[in-house]
Amino acid sequence: MKKLWLHYLHAGITTVFLSLTTQIHAAELLVVEEAFCPYCAAFNREVAHIYPKTIEGKRAPIRRIDTADPWPEDLTYIEPESRTPTFILIDNGQEVDRLYGYPGDDFFWFLLAEMFAKLEPEANEVKLKSE
Repeated sequence: MKKLWLHYLHAGITTVFLSLTTQIHAAELLVVEEAFCPYCAAFNREVAHIYPKTIEGKRAPIRRIDTADPWPEDLTYIEPESRTPTFILIDNGQEVDRLYGYPGDDFFWFLLAEMFAKLEPEANEVKLKSE
C-alpha cells in the first residue's frame, strides 16, 4: 500500500513539474528584419539577448521573420510587412499592435510596454487589490 501511495505521489509531482516547466505561448512578438539593416543590427545588439529574460519575453517570445523569406503560412491573418525592423505583437490569432522602426533601447522598452498594455491579462496572472 505504501509503494502504491508513493507511486501516485511521484506521478502527481511529475505532472505538476511538467505543467510548470512547459509553457504554451499564445502571444508572440514578431520581429520583421532583413540582412544589412542597421536598425535591426542595433536591436539585436542592444535588446535581443535581454528580451527572453524579461517578463515581456516570457509572455510573448520573439519570432523572427526575414523579409527575404516568404511570409509564414500560419500568419495569413497578419498583414505582411516589408519595412524593417517592424515589431508586431500578436495574441490568440490577432494582431494587437505594431511598432515600425527601432528607436533605441530606452524608447523601445517604453513603446513595448505600451504595446503589452493592450494584451488581455493571462489567466494565471495574479491581480493584487490596492486598498
